[in-house]
Amino acid sequence: MLPVEGGLWRICSLFVESTRVTDFTSLNLAAPITKALASEGYTTPTPIQSQAIPLVLAGHDLLGIAQTGTGKTAAFALPILDMLARDTVERQKRTPRVLVLAPTRELAAQIADSFRTYGRFMALSVTTVFGGVPINRQVKAMSRGVDVCVATPGRLLDLLDQKAMHLAGVEYLVLDEADQMLDLGFIHALKRIVPLVPKKRQTLFFSATMPNSIADLAKRFLTDPKRVAVAPVASTAELVTQQAVFLNQGEKQALLTVTLRDTDFNRALVFTRTKHGADKVVRMLEAAGTPAAAIHGNKSQGQRTRALDDFKRGNCKVLVATDIAARGIDVDNVSHVINFDVPNVPEQYVHRIGRTARAGKEGLAISFVAGDERTYLRDIQRLTGQKIEMLDLPDNFRAELAKVKALQPAPAPKGDQARNGQNRNRTNRSGKPSAKPGGYKGKSNGQKRGSGGQRSRGRRAAA
Repeated sequence: MLPVEGGLWRICSLFVESTRVTDFTSLNLAAPITKALASEGYTTPTPIQSQAIPLVLAGHDLLGIAQTGTGKTAAFALPILDMLARDTVERQKRTPRVLVLAPTRELAAQIADSFRTYGRFMALSVTTVFGGVPINRQVKAMSRGVDVCVATPGRLLDLLDQKAMHLAGVEYLVLDEADQMLDLGFIHALKRIVPLVPKKRQTLFFSATMPNSIADLAKRFLTDPKRVAVAPVASTAELVTQQAVFLNQGEKQALLTVTLRDTDFNRALVFTRTKHGADKVVRMLEAAGTPAAAIHGNKSQGQRTRALDDFKRGNCKVLVATDIAARGIDVDNVSHVINFDVPNVPEQYVHRIGRTARAGKEGLAISFVAGDERTYLRDIQRLTGQKIEMLDLPDNFRAELAKVKALQPAPAPKGDQARNGQNRNRTNRSGKPSAKPGGYKGKSNGQKRGSGGQRSRGRRAAA
C-alpha cells in the first residue's frame, strides 16, 4: 500500500474542486433517467456520485477511490446512460458501446441490473458475459450488438477468441473493483483486453483501495484522468459496530450456532476462508436447526444465483460465503456480518463488513478469532485505525459446544491400529482369515494391477 504521506495518495485523496451536487435534478440528466430515479425514490446523490458524475459527463477519464457501499455503480452508470440517451446510434453487430469489467459473476449481474433499472425508460440493450452459464446464449446476444456489456475477464476472452464478439465499437470502458481484479490474477487478461478497445474512448476506474498496482494500471490505461476520493483508503463504514471474540478454532461452530439462534437479525452474512469450510458450516447450522445456504466458486452458477436470490428475498436469512461475496453483493438489510475466519489480508476485512450498514442503516460485524488469527486482527486494527470491542463467550456456549462435538464424525483409525483392524476383518473365499496382509492371496498380477489402477483413478477423481 502507498503510505499516507505519499504524493500519489495525497493527490488521490484530495476532493475535486467542483460544484457540489445536492440533488439529482441539478445534474440535468436525460428525462428517461430522471424518471427512473424518481420511480426508485432516489433524490440525493452520494458523495462519490455528486463528484464523479459531472466529471464523467464532461468527458474526462476518471479514477474513483471509494469504499464499498458508497454508490459507485450509479456514479458511472448514470452519466454513461445519459450520454447514450443523447447520442443514439444504430447498434453494431457483435460489439457493445459500453464495456464494464467486473471481478465476479455476482458483481457483473448486479451492475447489469443497475443499468437496466436506471435505463428502464430507454430502448436499452444490456447483456452479461461471465462463466458458469452456457456460452451459446451469450454468443447469440452479442451477435446482434448491445448497448452495454458487463463481463468478467475470463469469459470475455473466450468470446473474443471465438470471434463471437469484438471491441471495436466500445466508446466507454469501465473497470469496477479494479483492485480485486488484480487480487484475483486478472492483470494478464486486462492487458489483453484493453488494447483491443479503441484508443478514442472514455475510461473509468473504480476501486476501494489504492495500491501501487492500481496506480500503475491507471497510468497505463487512463488519459489525463480526474481523481476523486470520498473516503480514506481502508476506512470502514461509520455505522458498523465492530466486535471480536477470542476462542479456539474448534469452538467457532458452537459460537456461530448460539449467536444466530439467540440474536434478532434480519440477514446474516458469514464469511469463511475456504469453500469446504463454507459447506461444512452450512451442514452444521442446518443440523442445529438453522437454515443456511453457501455461495462460493465450486457452486454452479445456478446454485449461486438461487442462494443469493433466496437471501435477498429473505427466504434464507443466513448466507455463508467465501470472499467471492465480499464485494459486489448489494443486499438490503444485512444486519450482521460474521467473520467465521478472520481474513489474512486486512483490506478484505473492510470489504466484508461493508456488506452491512448500507444505505444509512446500522450494522454489526463480529469476528471469531482463533489463536493463530490474532496477528490478523492486529493488522486490521492497524490498517483501519479503529479499536474493535472484545466480547466474552456467552454463558450457554459450553452446552452448545458439546452438541456440536456430538455431531462431528468419529476420526478414522490411523497407523497400525487401522491396518490390524483391516487384516482381522478380511477373509478369503472360504470364509477363513486371509493368509496374507492385504487379502491378495491367490490373486493374479493382472488383478493386482487392476486394483492399483482403481486406486489411481480414485485419486484423480478426488483431485
